[in-house]
Amino acid sequence: MEVPIEALGDWERTHDCGTLNAAHIGQRVLLMGWVWRRRDHGGVIFIDLRDRYGITQIVFNPQHDSAALQKADQLRSEFVIAVQGVVESRPEGMINSKLPTGSIEVNCDQLRTLNASPTPPFLIEDEIDAGEEIRLKYRYLDLRRPRIQQNLLLRHQAYGAVRSLLGEQKFIEVETPILTKSTPEGARDYLVPSRVHPGHFFALPQSPQTYKQLLMIAGYDRYFQIVKCFRDEDLRADRQPEFTQIDIEMSFVREDHVMEVAEKLTRSLFAKLGKINLPDPFPRLTYREAMDRFGSDKPDMRFAIELVDATAGARASEFKVFHSVLEDGGEVKGINAKGCNSFSRGKIDGLIAFAQDLGAKGLSWMKHTDNGLESSIVKFFPEAAQIELIKALDSEPGDLLLFVADQPAIVARVLGALRLELAQRLELIPADSWTPLWVTEFPLLERDEEAGRFTAMHHPFTSPMEEDLPLIDSDPGAVRARAYDLVLNGNEIAGGSVRIFQRPVQARLFELLAIGKEEAEAKFGFLLEALEYGAPPHGGIAFGFDRLIALLTGEDSIRDIIAFPKTNKAGGLMENSPSAVDNTQLRDLGIRLA
Repeated sequence: MEVPIEALGDWERTHDCGTLNAAHIGQRVLLMGWVWRRRDHGGVIFIDLRDRYGITQIVFNPQHDSAALQKADQLRSEFVIAVQGVVESRPEGMINSKLPTGSIEVNCDQLRTLNASPTPPFLIEDEIDAGEEIRLKYRYLDLRRPRIQQNLLLRHQAYGAVRSLLGEQKFIEVETPILTKSTPEGARDYLVPSRVHPGHFFALPQSPQTYKQLLMIAGYDRYFQIVKCFRDEDLRADRQPEFTQIDIEMSFVREDHVMEVAEKLTRSLFAKLGKINLPDPFPRLTYREAMDRFGSDKPDMRFAIELVDATAGARASEFKVFHSVLEDGGEVKGINAKGCNSFSRGKIDGLIAFAQDLGAKGLSWMKHTDNGLESSIVKFFPEAAQIELIKALDSEPGDLLLFVADQPAIVARVLGALRLELAQRLELIPADSWTPLWVTEFPLLERDEEAGRFTAMHHPFTSPMEEDLPLIDSDPGAVRARAYDLVLNGNEIAGGSVRIFQRPVQARLFELLAIGKEEAEAKFGFLLEALEYGAPPHGGIAFGFDRLIALLTGEDSIRDIIAFPKTNKAGGLMENSPSAVDNTQLRDLGIRLA
């Protein structure tokens, strides 16, 4: 049946769909929105009319207006309509206390259908079975769901809160270029060909790193920007090719100054937007402490499982697997799965497979029973060795002890992931718990064994700790960075550092990173030259804005707090991007496809 579409004419909306209440009873109103639900109760039709502000119940009663009722009979889900009528109280027993408008309804006497809609591919509701692929293909429909709308509203509120909070602290917002120079910063650049300069390319910024340093050299002292960044990298739920950062930079500061600003901003945002009180101050761990105790530089501190050094018990044993690893410079560590000695062999085999998938050669285990430690390998552990293990892991009858023996990086990766897996299986993570943490004193450099050279753990502009400067020539791998990451519930939400502000130090770091003088001049000459013109000490931090909002809204994926996100293959299903372009455009840019 073809539905007649009517013009809006001179009708003007008087209220939105989330405003009306008992104080409006008796008033004549005009509402506009989408048909959410339609119910026919014996000739009386009820419509739930929805807009982004809420839902209002509209009643079409034949005793009041039969013409409006006949038109309402044609309405279906997601039709856009305008209605006029009088606000009335709902009958006794029909009040919906879950809605702000639940005490009233609008008795309609005039209806205009402004646009029709086919049946949507999924329900416009929060709890739906539709997969992410179909939701992203019809994102304009998905964005009508109340949950997504609330997410974007909170995101909007966060923009304003950030600007207000930083403005009060004398920060100024400065925009930096989107078309910039390609410089190595850890991920692939997105490149933009230049028509005016054939064969040359701009890059979309991975971050405004060099520009914010230049602003400090220019004397602007306190800068911030809510900025789009672009990285061509493999994606996960918490990554997008284009993402948003709260970028902050300050002059004449030490680490504590930047961290204090970041803490204040984080506490304020969570208190204002989430009614969540975070501790003051945030606790701190060094990178080495975090890796030793939790196997991660972004540990989730909401539960108590920790990695424990089991070297003493391993050395006191006759277990050759452990001894050979220790002789090869490796380590033996364990975790105590409290109360889990009831795990079946099938469950334990599942944990072994989990560890092997992460690169472990195996996962050794012992059950602590009333008779002591039990497993197939206990025979290699004399009583003294067992006592050492029980003492080290604070074990008692009922516990399950799990061990990994390997090189430190593998031990940390496997046991760090295993503690998270156990916490989820055992439901050890308390709901509505928030544990922020600073991780400090990161290594300045990482060794890339395949390439046979060092790479920057953060980026090549991070300052080494002053007391470690003498090690740059003799033992560069031992140099610590003046870097700091802010972690919340196992998520890195911000990271920053004090920057190098003297040209000789920056040039030396480029050398350590195998960036020769000619390459350094070609890629970073403008920054090196600027450092000679009275560059002040400076440092900063950048928040992952999308991850921050996802935490505040309780979403697992940042795609649910971005209006038009990409898939995990960096594509846009709705608009079918990226797409091919015609040869005329390519010729203008001097590009020929192979």
